[in-house]
Order: sequence, then C-alpha cells, then structure tokens
Amino acid sequence: MLKMPAIESFAVTVKDIAQMLQAFGTELAEPELPDEGTAIVHLLSIHTDKYRKLKEAIWSVSKEGRHLLASLEASGREEDSLWDIRLDWETVQRLLAQLRDMESAFDGFFEKHHLKLQQYLQLLRYEHSFQELSLERLATQEREVSLSGETLTQTEQTLRDLDSLEAHAQEEMARAQTIILHGHQLAACHHYAMALIVQRCNELRHRCDTLSKALRAKHTHLSQAHQLLLRLDQAQSWCDDGAYLLAQQLVEKFQSKEGAQAALKDIDRFLEGAPSLLGSGPDLLAVEFESVLTPEIQVKHQPHTAVQEMIHNRQVCLRKLADKHVRPIQLVAPRPENPPRSKSPLFSPKHGPLALCLHSHVMRELIETERVYVEELLSVLLGYRGEMENPGLSGLLPPILQSKKDILFGNMPEIYNFHSRVFLQDLEGCLETPEGVGACFLERKENFQVYECYCQNKSRSESLWRQFSDCAFFQECQKKLEHKLGLDSYLLKPVQRLTKYQLLLKELLKYSPGGCEGTSELQGALAAMLDLLKSVNDSMHQIAITGYQGELSDLGRVLMQGSFSVWISHKKGPTRMKELARFKPMQRHLFLYERALLFCKRREEHGEGADKTPSYSFKHCLKMSAVGITENVKGDVKKFEIWYSGREEVYLVQANTVEVKMAWLNDLRRILTNQQKLLKGFGRHSHPSPKHTQQRVGLNHLRHLLSGSLFFSQMSIVSTTRCQTTFNCLRPCLRGRYKALAECSRYGPDDLTIKSGDVIQLQHEDSEGHWLVKNLSRRQEGIIPVPNLHMILGNSSRGQSTRLGGKVSVTVQRKRFLKPFVLSILLSDM
Repeated sequence: MLKMPAIESFAVTVKDIAQMLQAFGTELAEPELPDEGTAIVHLLSIHTDKYRKLKEAIWSVSKEGRHLLASLEASGREEDSLWDIRLDWETVQRLLAQLRDMESAFDGFFEKHHLKLQQYLQLLRYEHSFQELSLERLATQEREVSLSGETLTQTEQTLRDLDSLEAHAQEEMARAQTIILHGHQLAACHHYAMALIVQRCNELRHRCDTLSKALRAKHTHLSQAHQLLLRLDQAQSWCDDGAYLLAQQLVEKFQSKEGAQAALKDIDRFLEGAPSLLGSGPDLLAVEFESVLTPEIQVKHQPHTAVQEMIHNRQVCLRKLADKHVRPIQLVAPRPENPPRSKSPLFSPKHGPLALCLHSHVMRELIETERVYVEELLSVLLGYRGEMENPGLSGLLPPILQSKKDILFGNMPEIYNFHSRVFLQDLEGCLETPEGVGACFLERKENFQVYECYCQNKSRSESLWRQFSDCAFFQECQKKLEHKLGLDSYLLKPVQRLTKYQLLLKELLKYSPGGCEGTSELQGALAAMLDLLKSVNDSMHQIAITGYQGELSDLGRVLMQGSFSVWISHKKGPTRMKELARFKPMQRHLFLYERALLFCKRREEHGEGADKTPSYSFKHCLKMSAVGITENVKGDVKKFEIWYSGREEVYLVQANTVEVKMAWLNDLRRILTNQQKLLKGFGRHSHPSPKHTQQRVGLNHLRHLLSGSLFFSQMSIVSTTRCQTTFNCLRPCLRGRYKALAECSRYGPDDLTIKSGDVIQLQHEDSEGHWLVKNLSRRQEGIIPVPNLHMILGNSSRGQSTRLGGKVSVTVQRKRFLKPFVLSILLSDM
C-alpha cells in the first residue's frame, strides 16, 4: 500500500521540472547573439544539448508518475478502508497533466527559438557572402582604365588589362548571381529579415548591370582606338618606306626620259599599296572615328599628309621630265667619283625630314621598350619571386629554393625600383625634348652600377636554375603568367637591356646632326654605357678568381683584365736567377686593380655537364705602391715590363695586340701618376717647421720629385756604392736594409711580424706615412707605419743607424737622347 511521502515526492519533482523549464526559457528569451557564424553554431549546439537533457528529465518524471498510478490502482483493489485511494489517484493524474502541458508549451517555444537562431545564422552567412564580393573594387579598377592610349603599344596593353579585368568581373558576377538566387530562396522560406535580403539582391543586380555596361562601353571605345592607331601605324610605316623610296631615287637618272619613266613607275607601284587611312580625308576620318579622335592623334596624322605631298610633287616633276624629249641636262657641279648608293642630295637620311623621322622612331623605340622592360621585370617579381611566399604553392616549391631566392633573382628588385620610379619617368620627360636624352643617361650614370652586382651574381643564378629548372613551381607560375618563355629567359632581360642601350644611343647619334643641341651629351652617354659594359664584363671575370687569401674589395675597383704571355725573372741575393730562358712563356690572366695587380691561371672544365664558365686560380699579387713599368722592350712591339721592388722581380708581358698593350700601359701610367701626386702632396705638408726646410729640400723632397719618373723611362733607380752627397739626418726615411732592434707584432692582414735581429728592407713609403717593408729573414712582406719603424729600428733617428750596406747618394749625370741633365737617385746595394 502506498504512503503519502511517495506522492509528495512526485509533486516536488514536477515542481522542480517546472522551475528548470522556466529558467531555460528565460535563458533562450534573453540571449546575447554573437556576430560570428561559428559562435552561433556553437550556441545552437549548446541549446540543443540542454533541450535534450530536459526532455529526458520530463520523460523520466512522466514514467515515475505512470508507475505511481499503477501502484495506486493495485492498492485500491487490495485495501479499500485505509484511506481514500481515489483522491490520491486524481492528484497524481493532475500532476501528470500539468507535466504534459509544460512539455508541450516548452516544445513549441524551443522550436520557434531554434528556427529564429538558424535564420539569424543564415542571415550572417548571406551578409558575409555579400561583403566578400569585390564588385566595388572591380568598378574602381574599371574607372582607372584610361581611355586615352597615346601609342599602339599602350592601347594594346590597356586592352589586355581590360580583358583580364572582364574575366575577373565575369567570375564575380557569377558569384553575385548565386548569392541573389540564395537570397530569393531565403525570402521564399519566410525569413524574418526578408526586406533586408530583398534589398541586398536588388543592390547586387544593379551593381552587376552597371559594371557590365561600363566594361562593354570601355572595351568598344578602346577597340576603336586600337583600330585607329593600328591604321596610323601602318600609314606611318608606309610613309617611312615612301621617304626612303624618294631618297633612293638619284637625281642624275631623272635627266633622261627612260629614267624619269622608271622612277615614275616605281612611285605608281608604291602608291598602289597605300593604306586605306591615307585615302580618307580629315572629315571622313572624323566621322568614322569621332568618339576616339583626339587632337594628339590628329597631330600624328599631319606628317602623313606632308609625305603624301612630297610624293605628289615628285610625281608631277617626273611626269614633266618624262613628257620632254630633250637632251639630258648636264649638271654644273662635277659628279663625285663614288656617289652614295642610297642617298640623294635632295633627301639625305643624315639631314632633313627623314633624319628627324628616324630620330623620332628611335626615341619611341627607346621609351616603348623601356616600358615593356619595366612590365616584364614586374611580372617576374610578382609572378615568380612573390609567389614563393604564397602558401598555396608551398607544396610545389623545394624548401632549399625558399632561402635562395636572392641568389636566383639577384638584385632585380633594386633594378626594377630604379627603372620604374626614376629612369622611365626621366625618359618619358624627353618625349617633348628629345635633345635631353643624353643628359638623362649621364645624370643616372651611378644608378646603373646596380647592373654590375646583378651580372656578378648571374653565374650563381644560372647554376641554381639548371638545378631546379624542371620544378613544378616554375611551370605553374609560367602557366599563370601565360609566358611563352621560361624564367631563365626573363632573368637574362637585364643583361640584354644593358646591351640594348648602347645600340639605341648609337642610332640616336647616327640621326642627330653634328653640332646640334644634345649631341655632346649623347656621345658622353654612349661612352658611359660602353664603359659600364666593360666594367660589368671585367667584374664578371673577377668573381671567378679562386685561391686569393683576402678580400678582393680591399684592392679597389677592377680596371682591366685580360690574358697575356708572361716570362718572369727575379733576384735572390747577389745572383740574378733568370727564368727568361724558358722558351715557352706562362699563360696568365692579369687583373689590374686600383691598388694591386693579380696574376692568375685560367682554368676551364671539359666534358658533359661541366660548367663552361672559366675560373682563375690565383698565383701572385703585386701591390701597385711598389710597381714600375718599362714601356718598350727590344724585339717585340707587343711586349712591356712590369717590375717590382726596385727590379727585384721583373715580369715580361706580351699582349695579343699593340692596342691591348697601349690600353694597359695607359691605365698603369695613370695609377702610378696618381701615386706620384699623392707623394708630392704629402711632401708639401708633412714638415711645417722652418728650421728643417733645407733637409726637406734634400733627399726627402728629391725622392718625391723623382718618384714618378721611375715610370716614364726618363729617370732610373740604379745600384752603386759610390757616395757624393750624404743625408744622415734622414736615415730612418730611406730605402735600404736594416737590422731590427725590437719586435713588432702583426695587427692586420697587411702587417708584418718582425723579431729582434731580423734583417728588413724598406722598399716604399706611401702618402699616409706607411712603409712597404720586406722581412728578408722570414721572406715576408707587409705594411708598417712610421712610428712602428722608429720602435723597431731603435735610436736610428738620433743618429745611431742600424742600416746595413752603403749610403744614399744623389748624382747628376748626362744621358744621351734624354734631357741634358737627368737626376737619378742612387741607393746602396739591396
């Protein structure tokens, strides 16, 4: 028999369920809706889980109530007198009915809330899709597309850009149509934000229609402009050919009837191929191309009319000559022995309208090719180098290439920045003033040095390309860019462009009358470009040097390089060991720097897969501060001598031609002359005290005076033990051998290690007070400052000399075939 506590417990449970449903209903009615779709999805999941748990609780309580009813019915049949069973049964039935009502109301409320939350999520996603569309950006790009193409190349490029923009626009408008269809579906499902969705659909439809109309109108306009410019270009070519035809017709042949008739037939035949544009008058041209005909294009049409008039005048003249039956008129001026084959005094390509026309053609080619060059560089930097950072292509890119893009592309970004931001704008500024193009090159002469760095890296770039040329990444990039040629062809563009400049400058000079404004600047620009090509070529050889211990940059700029036959002779102690006896000379590749001369051996690899670029093994280095030259050697006009350290080492060098020899001698002479000037300048400012004036006029001043004459074969250094005039007070500053009294440690790569008792030889002092010193005991050579020398040589400055051998003498002797009196400085034996 049931007891009252069971029914009371059931009533409490129903009450708890009612409170839980009330609390959950309050939570659903006052939510803070997030602005992100993922957060909405998460919130829906949480609400659904809570709803399921509450439903399970309701089902569990309902089951408990049904079980309680069954127990009451069973108890009623067994015992009827203990309490009123019927009253308890009605109580449980009432509680179960309340539970069912609460469940039904809860289900309806949750279904409505869940539907609204789902519609809110749909609206968020629809709005996100709407915002992702780039129709507004495409409309901005469309407005930026210029309608005024000045040249055929510009118009063709604009049409290509417009076609690309139209392709992107079609993709975006297809996406917009999908979004519009989705919006209509949401509205059909009675979405609570139906008005907003319909507004978005109408807005998208309006944007698509506006963009499509604008693109079609602009494409029609540009196509018509392209057609007009194409006809003008054909007309220009025809006029150029007509000008050449008139220039090639020699006046002498017009004097006979047959000659005039033949020339007239040539002109008639040429006129048959005249473009249709030249047959249209200005009025007809204005009607056909009314929307695109600008004053600038009309100006371009005027020279065509001028050439047509020239051809018409020649026709009239030739017809008159062809109709006359008279004896040929003799020319007053004598006929030259070798008349020009394709030039006429009436129309020479060097002067007159044709020269101006050709000059204008070259200018246009220079500027147009510069624009194309800049665009090609940009396409490589964005389409290849920039794509290396694209995560979508990371799977196609070998990891090693990611860290070596600076090797593959070199300093191409620096070259692009110079041309796109500076040089192209300078050239475009010369359209109206073509005489300024030479000055434009000269002003940016230093900026072109960026090509030297690019060319030096070219061999490393080519080697890397050969290793990864079959990489899928490069093939994918080439496909996207629609390039017909591979990346290696575009990496060669800077080298080709540098060569193209000097060819275009030569053409401009060819069609520029001598003495006109800007001609001297053009000549200077051509010389600068040729020097740059030579410098680039030299530097590309320099990077192939191997085995040099040190930094080549410390030697200054490379001035010359080339291959020579070399014989060597040198002195060791009192005996002179000659290697000139070898009949076969050594083949050496010489590199002349501002501060040194390097001897290298050229090496080339052979066989399949071998690198065809030669390398140069370092053999010997001569510091220019201790070098002298003998310009002429008996027996061969192509030979000259380079000697080192007072002829202790002599290199007999044979060039391939006399011109090569003279070019090298000119640069060597210039370097040594500059050293002489520096020494003279040091001599004028190093001793300000008046009481040392006589000493300065002595040997030290004489040394500065004669230092340059070692290189011009008018004064010479000779060895002797005779003494006529001695300057003991300047012993520490004289060349010669000394015994070291103190140690000197090595501080830098050019410094020398000296121990007490070593025999050293002072060879040469530079303008900064540094001596080139040779340690004879250790067979080493290096640079030592004067203060260190005082410390090494002890008190030699006070008269206690540590010098070995004879004294320094100055004599005056007479030489034949030279100046009447030639000073020579006589040093003691070394």
